[in-house]
Amino acid sequence: MRRAAGAPGPAAAGATAAKKKTKMKKTKKITKKITKKVKTTKITKKITKKMKTTKITHPLQPRAAVVTAADEATRRARHLETLGRASGAERELEELVFGDSLNVGEDELLQRLAGPQRLSATERRGLQTDSSDSEVENEAKGKLFAKKPAWVDEDDEAEENVDMTHRYRKDFMKSDAEKTLTKKKLKRRLEEQFQRAMGGVPAWADLENRKKSKRTASDSDSDEDDDLLCRTGNFISNSESLPRGILKMSACVPANQERFANGKLVTVQFHPSAQVVMAAGHDRSISLFQVDGIRNPRIQSIYLESFPIYKACFSVDGEQVIATGTHHRMFFVYDMMSGSIIPIQKVRGVEERFLRSFEISPDGSFMLVTGTSGYLYLLSMKTKELINTMKVNGRCTASAFTPDSSKIYSYSKEGEVFIWDVRSRKCLHRFEDEGSLEGKCIAVSKNNQYVACGSASGVVNLYTTDVCLKENHPKPVKAIMNLVTSATSVTFNPTTEILAVASSETDEAVKLVHIPSYTVFSNFPVFRRKQIYLAQSMDFSPRSGFFSVGNNKGKALLFRLKHYSDF
Repeated sequence: MRRAAGAPGPAAAGATAAKKKTKMKKTKKITKKITKKVKTTKITKKITKKMKTTKITHPLQPRAAVVTAADEATRRARHLETLGRASGAERELEELVFGDSLNVGEDELLQRLAGPQRLSATERRGLQTDSSDSEVENEAKGKLFAKKPAWVDEDDEAEENVDMTHRYRKDFMKSDAEKTLTKKKLKRRLEEQFQRAMGGVPAWADLENRKKSKRTASDSDSDEDDDLLCRTGNFISNSESLPRGILKMSACVPANQERFANGKLVTVQFHPSAQVVMAAGHDRSISLFQVDGIRNPRIQSIYLESFPIYKACFSVDGEQVIATGTHHRMFFVYDMMSGSIIPIQKVRGVEERFLRSFEISPDGSFMLVTGTSGYLYLLSMKTKELINTMKVNGRCTASAFTPDSSKIYSYSKEGEVFIWDVRSRKCLHRFEDEGSLEGKCIAVSKNNQYVACGSASGVVNLYTTDVCLKENHPKPVKAIMNLVTSATSVTFNPTTEILAVASSETDEAVKLVHIPSYTVFSNFPVFRRKQIYLAQSMDFSPRSGFFSVGNNKGKALLFRLKHYSDF
């Protein structure tokens, strides 16, 4: 049979075994000699100690005899020490077997021969409980075994030179003679170039200052931690500001679940103080529902005969509902406290064929009716009588009061915005909406910071009110271009964190804009799922807890905004 390559033969194996036996015999002889030497040394020490402590007890003992005995003991100790010395060959064997033991004391040598140091029960328990303390283990090992390295490679200590003629390192050469540099010098050159480029040592690269700052920070943090650990409670709280990107919301049953409108739902509005929502449509009915997000029970419904509703709105105190029709000069006032329906046949001084679009001032004092040919009629909410008339150039398509009811923003079909003073009824300023071909809708934020103008192109420009009052051609802070058809309705939420924009000309055309970042929430409406259809009207609840959209199917869709805890 052929033996595998590299496998040792019987002769080689026998030679190896013989070498091992010889080595073992030599090791045993050395061990015996060392043990004998240790014993001799101990006996010598004992004799010397005894001689030092011996006193003259007999007063008549001659002094010469005492001196002779001391000399004899010293001579014996010297002879024993000479006998205990090892030769050069023995010393080399000792170093080979036990390491560098010549410079080690006898006690430590005996300790090594006896084996590793035994720990007490208390020390063993301490090491078991803190087994991860590597420093203690390393220190114990260092005391027991302090060995030198077996060998030292000279190539490791030699400095490696780097070729500086390489195209990536040519720029670091200070002269043509520096064709090679050591790694240390190259590292120093790189550090110098980096410091020149940065104008000094950056804070993150300054290790000494970083250590000092860490020490001071740790001291201050320890004080804070102590204060934190001294009390209990809930330390985690939700952020008050609305986050961008994803709006946490859930779809509830429609607000008018118990009575859907037969046709287009033109108005959906929350009550200013009660947890109630109103829905009005072309089916000539106005219905009130209690909002709980589960059943939304119906409270009351009224029917206006032969009066298809164009718009309905709560009064500021929430005690009345004002409704205008699609083809009527008159309008109705529904008093919820008395349950009576009051028709307002005609307002003296208002020469209009139809009264449709209107706005109510936030302080509840005025009602602004938008007429044809650019006329605006300011009525008193108490008497429903005309106070004054204003006129814009062209046709007025939408109007809005400021939150303090001191100004009116009116949007013309030509794309111009007129700002009126309510008290003097004079035009304070006017500006052109950038890129607007035809104005459609306008809204002012509840904190009087923003003005949103929606045009027929689908673009909704967002302006700051300060710029609108000063410039004739202001630049919008954001142009919202997420709608592809005419923007027919815009509204702000009460906290001015969300702007809702919608178009009634295409399905699912509703977008919610995060105002602080001027970005659109990506999760509304739900992708590939028809739910909203054609949006006709939108509104937020008084504390932004709910958002409702009225569509052309007669439903008032209801959504719960989870970021806001109240109704």
